Amino acid sequence: MTTQSPVVIVGAGLAGLTVALHLADRLPVVVLAKRELSEAATAWAQGGIVGVLGEDDSIDSHVRDTQDAGAGLVDEATARFIAERSAAAVEWLVGQGVPFTPDDDGPLGLHLTREGGHAVRRIAHAADATGKAIHDQLLDAARRHPNITLRERWMALDLITSRHLHRDEVPHCYGIYALDIDTQKVETLPARAVVLATGGAGKVYRYTTNPDTSTGDGIAMAWRAGCRVANMEFIQFHPTCLYHPQERSFLITEALRGEGAHLKLPEHVGGARFMAAHDERMELAPRDIVARAIDFEMKKHGVDHVWLDATHLGEDFLKSHFPTIHARCLALGIDIAREPIPVVPAVHFTCGGVVTDLNGRCDLPGLYAVGETTYTGLHGANRLASNSLLECVVLGQTCADDILALPQASPPALPAWDESQVENADEQVVIAHNWDELRLLMWNYVGIVRTTKRLERALHRIALLRSEIDDYYANFRVSRDLLELRNLVECAELIVRSALLRHESRGLHYSRDYPRTLPVSFPTVLITERGQR
Repeated sequence: MTTQSPVVIVGAGLAGLTVALHLADRLPVVVLAKRELSEAATAWAQGGIVGVLGEDDSIDSHVRDTQDAGAGLVDEATARFIAERSAAAVEWLVGQGVPFTPDDDGPLGLHLTREGGHAVRRIAHAADATGKAIHDQLLDAARRHPNITLRERWMALDLITSRHLHRDEVPHCYGIYALDIDTQKVETLPARAVVLATGGAGKVYRYTTNPDTSTGDGIAMAWRAGCRVANMEFIQFHPTCLYHPQERSFLITEALRGEGAHLKLPEHVGGARFMAAHDERMELAPRDIVARAIDFEMKKHGVDHVWLDATHLGEDFLKSHFPTIHARCLALGIDIAREPIPVVPAVHFTCGGVVTDLNGRCDLPGLYAVGETTYTGLHGANRLASNSLLECVVLGQTCADDILALPQASPPALPAWDESQVENADEQVVIAHNWDELRLLMWNYVGIVRTTKRLERALHRIALLRSEIDDYYANFRVSRDLLELRNLVECAELIVRSALLRHESRGLHYSRDYPRTLPVSFPTVLITERGQR
């Protein structure tokens, strides 16, 4: 396309901003955020980013830990590619001004912490609010760059592909249709390339640590455009989400267990530690094992939460290393220096997604994806803690490099969005009802422990919801709520279909009907006929 056609990036988290900042010196960039620019999953990340930096660490060690956590489904070449670039990724963030917690004796002058599944301390962090520190800094840099246009409260509807042009040609992505939420107008945005950086699909479940933006938009759009998706059955439940009536999505970082906090049963059922009965690594076992252990103990004892006890770490240590958690819990009446924290598992990360290569390229030329939206082979059947931020930075740069190498071409004339739809007073009632029904059925039928019968029931009910939603989408004016629900239903179906295809228990997918782990296994890849959805 011409040099005047921008690269359109859908999503303003770490993945999207990394791509934008690496492109902007040479190409115009438009970044779309469907809510406020600050509302990205990146800003919610507490733990940190992996950096193979210490003398006691190595690339091989990080790759082994990633493979162990991924339960046999990690692509070793991908894990090695990203691990080899981890130090450079951390250095780039330092160069951007990210205020990581310092340590004069640490590599690069940084304090490194340890999280579950890691053999050594290799997590660079900014106290317990790493994601926010990174996001604030990169967002500020993007705001100051003259070649980056940030559009707040803009939501992508769908990709504009060859089928919209009614061309019999090799499929290609030419841009997107995007809704200006404030004006309720849909605009046609031509693009040199489109980058999907919309995050995961956590809001398809009732309880999640994800922000409201995590509605699987990029996964759903790419699937409808004919791209493959993979490993959607592997939904990571973070073991420790705060259990409190006023706060249902506050994450209690894994780093707290990394520093020595203990998981215990409530006092009325004994109050004892229980992880030793599930894994020799105890609280430092990978997240899938810890989450499943908590789920087992809750059901066994009939309790609605367990305790995470960090009182023995001391008030000064907790205030200095975990100030966000300490302050938030204290505001809710929980003094973590003197009493344990009530926690439950909650959906945290989508390990599967749109199939891409290590340059972010999807099956559709002109379309890229980066971050939690993708399946690259890094996370396998379970994500190793703090690998996700690293993936965003490393592959954000390779994605930008690939886009910069694209040949220029004249853009075709793109059709405008059909504005003939009308308002409907019942739409919000239907959306609210279907949203609640979808998230509840996914929580009950497609949760930490699954059965074939539950999955089949979920698929049947999802089909009924889809028919209602498709009718509203086809006949009435679009809104952000309707678009998000449409995408969530699409992702829910992909999750269930993938789970039904996996006849074993592995990593984050545990089936009572297939409790054994097969000696050899492969990613679950779903394929659709291009342009039919």
